[in-house]
Amino acid sequence: MTQSPWQHNRSAGVADDIDFEIKGQELQFVEIELDPGESAVAEAGAFVWKDALIGMTTVFGDGSGDAGGGFMGKLLGAGKRLVTGESLFTTVFTHNGTGKARVAFAAPTPGAILPIKLSDLGGTLICQKDAFLAAAKGVSIGIAFQRRVMTGLFGGEGFIMQKLDGDGWVFVQMGGTVVERILQPGEQLHVDTGCLAAYTPSVDFDLVTAGGVRSVLFGGEGLFFARLTGPGKVWIQSLPFSRLAGRMLAAAGGRGSNRGEGSVLGGLGDLIGGND
Repeated sequence: MTQSPWQHNRSAGVADDIDFEIKGQELQFVEIELDPGESAVAEAGAFVWKDALIGMTTVFGDGSGDAGGGFMGKLLGAGKRLVTGESLFTTVFTHNGTGKARVAFAAPTPGAILPIKLSDLGGTLICQKDAFLAAAKGVSIGIAFQRRVMTGLFGGEGFIMQKLDGDGWVFVQMGGTVVERILQPGEQLHVDTGCLAAYTPSVDFDLVTAGGVRSVLFGGEGLFFARLTGPGKVWIQSLPFSRLAGRMLAAAGGRGSNRGEGSVLGGLGDLIGGND
């Protein structure tokens, strides 16, 4: 029987390899199997269930066990997480018994949990600031700022992103349906900044105007698109959480974003578009 792409069995002789299985369709959770002494780190609030042999400890920072950094190193790591909008703390789950034991973590929004082996990507993945869900212990969670001035001013959700470093498995959560694109050298792709879920560091991130004045005023897609230039891999999500939250707020009678979420006309654009 062919193994599911959402399931992985440990490779012999690979110390940081872990067994896992992702279950569900639109509301997924990942089930990780640990050997004695092995640990997994997860975002605060992602925990679903665990075997009793697995201990749970809340740590300051990303739980990567940075040696030599001392308190200041942990403080810097926690500060980086705070900048990306995450909690100052993460939770480490360690198998303290014998045999096999399992722990499960769930994504908080409808979408997909994507398993990625960082060593297959050169050791680094850049993703949306709320994308990290869980990982094998040892993965470092940092920040990736866009260096260009225009990108920093108008990049929106794409300005401050998470940078995951290491060589083990990470599990990132993405909204809606996820598409992976492999860009060849010089190949370009235009993506809504909120729909850009993750990319490899070899991909160049920049902004390009969405079009003329009419498109900016009435198109509802904002002023800029993310322009991604290869080579490298790009992951695109069809439903970023900010868009989902905006639609829910709008449906509840608030001032959330809807079909004109990027329009500079705001409420007037809603009236023109027939959304109120």
